[in-house]
Amino acid sequence: MSQPTYFSGEEMRRIAERVLGLSGAEQARVNIVSGLQGNTRFAVNQISTAGDVVNAQLVVTSAFGRRVASATSNGFDDDSLRRVVETSERLARLVPENPEYLGELGGQQYPEVSAFFETTAALDAAARAAAVEEVTRRARERGLVATGFLPFQVGSQAVATSRGLFAYGTATQAAFTTTVRTPDGSGSGWAGTSVHDWSHVDAGALAGRAIDKAIRSRDPRPVEPGRWTVILEPTAVANMVGLMVQQMSARAADEGRSFFSRQGGGNRIGESFLDDRISIHSDPADPQILSPAFTNEGLPNRRTVWVENGTLASLIYDRFWARRQQREPTGFPAGFAMSGGDATIDDMIASTERGLLVTRLWYIRPVDPRTILFTGLTRDGTFLIEDGSISHAVQNLRWNESPVSILNGIRMMGRPERVSASESGDVGPAVIVPPLKVEGFNFTSVSDAV
Repeated sequence: MSQPTYFSGEEMRRIAERVLGLSGAEQARVNIVSGLQGNTRFAVNQISTAGDVVNAQLVVTSAFGRRVASATSNGFDDDSLRRVVETSERLARLVPENPEYLGELGGQQYPEVSAFFETTAALDAAARAAAVEEVTRRARERGLVATGFLPFQVGSQAVATSRGLFAYGTATQAAFTTTVRTPDGSGSGWAGTSVHDWSHVDAGALAGRAIDKAIRSRDPRPVEPGRWTVILEPTAVANMVGLMVQQMSARAADEGRSFFSRQGGGNRIGESFLDDRISIHSDPADPQILSPAFTNEGLPNRRTVWVENGTLASLIYDRFWARRQQREPTGFPAGFAMSGGDATIDDMIASTERGLLVTRLWYIRPVDPRTILFTGLTRDGTFLIEDGSISHAVQNLRWNESPVSILNGIRMMGRPERVSASESGDVGPAVIVPPLKVEGFNFTSVSDAV
């Protein structure tokens, strides 16, 4: 790009030192983010909008004893910095004490994370348009209509404290999703991906998957609701497993508000609760995951195994709850990877006498947090399997399910792959999961929606 769109580590350190030099608080923290966010949207086989936004922001947190408050600014001149510091300090003197404030962190050791790729940083409007054209051209050639979203971001973040902590990191990310439909609207196919490195995106292959699904999903027929054998493609698996990972708060578990609460008190760490083939870990330095090396407080995000061979190995401990429970804080799993097997989706289909193939899940909403029960719909390619082969497309179905039930009903597992797990197609954390063949998936009704 012609000019930097994000602050370097040296620039962020200078800004942080200026802010902390202005601070009169007993303790202070500065969080800085900067970068470019861009996107290209397309509909009816043509680009509808495209734009890039360059922005930077800092948050100053000031503390007097346990009175803590923050103020935000996107101005970096001396006057703006002085005002944001004064505002945070004025607010801190007014607010009630926060009994959970533990003070700011001193220097820490962080994992080395190489999450910045020039291929993604160079993803300007022309490059995005070329990728979109690859999809829309292929759709037009088949008499189909393509719609989709290509967002990306490149940027840096830093955290510094009055106790000498300074952490800095850069990252790039992009997502590319498309929904392809038949002109009469009866068939709909979806494909998507999420990457740090744009060179890993094959727009033609992505288009091919969505087009194939759209053609095969025409004229769907209804099937009866009930408990089905299902083959969940990786995106559908990610939709569900992510819901479980988000519920893994140690505090909620210890306070009796969670599936991970132990009857009689405490949590279920050390208990087996899933199929013993399931392991889930997060690791900022894992080349597949490349999540931030630190939290907003400057706490290191280190490799953590959350589920090991079906057993709950860890829960998410923030600093306060870790001290309360005499544990080590864990950081946060902003991206995770799940174990898998060697089966292909074709193997799963061939082994199925009667079942459903599900492309992805949509309109997911919570029902019961104590059982991690959710409801939602299938979308963009749901197919009946009979005698080891796909028979025909079926109308979408509403489901009520828990990821815990799904991960205890596994019959076959495929190779894990990185997917776009966001319902909206936004850039999100890296999620690496396999396709699964599962018994007993609960469908409650048929939906007329395409």
